[in-house]
Amino acid sequence: MAVKSVAVIAGVGAGTGASIARKFAQTYSVALLARSVASYQTLVQEISSSGGNAMGVNTDVTSDASVKNAFAEISKAFPGAPLAAAIYNVGGGFVRKPFLDLSQEDFTAGYESNAKGAFHFSQAALPLLLKSGDLEHPPTLIFTGATASLKGSSLCASFATGKFAMRALSQSLAREFGPQGIHVCHAIIDGIIDVERTKGFKFDAPDAKLDPNSVSLNAEVSVS
Repeated sequence: MAVKSVAVIAGVGAGTGASIARKFAQTYSVALLARSVASYQTLVQEISSSGGNAMGVNTDVTSDASVKNAFAEISKAFPGAPLAAAIYNVGGGFVRKPFLDLSQEDFTAGYESNAKGAFHFSQAALPLLLKSGDLEHPPTLIFTGATASLKGSSLCASFATGKFAMRALSQSLAREFGPQGIHVCHAIIDGIIDVERTKGFKFDAPDAKLDPNSVSLNAEVSVS
């Protein structure tokens, strides 16, 4: 019997990350990375009780050692299983302030989670993706971007800087690892996702917010 492939999802809050995890769990064993156990514990239980295979690892993506430890734990939990997909969906580092009010900590927050974290995640995931061999679909590395990946809005200098950097990283990785058989993509989620953090955001138009389950369907298309 063939060993079931693994998908690793970094950033599994109650919105997009959880929806992506549920979708990938239909086909793969899933490893969920988040800073706190509370972010993934219920989701791991939900997937496991539905017949899936899931694990969670407490991970700080801004720490190289923490990310390396997470992937070591995944390899122990799923020995011999090829890595089919690695999804970087970390959503931290959102700061909305006038530029002249930004502290150095405010400004680097967007870079730490979106660029530095993506760097650590990619360096840990790519060696495993390169070893994945003959899978049904090409081994895939996905980054979830935002409107800020393409344009810097007023009051969003920190967030946009981090998102721009992550998009640049993904483009460079796509050109380097595409010829080696790795599918690298940067998926721009161009809108406000309907999650608890955005409940207070009011819009005049109906359906102005994005359903996180629809985002997960697009992630599945990216791998197919």
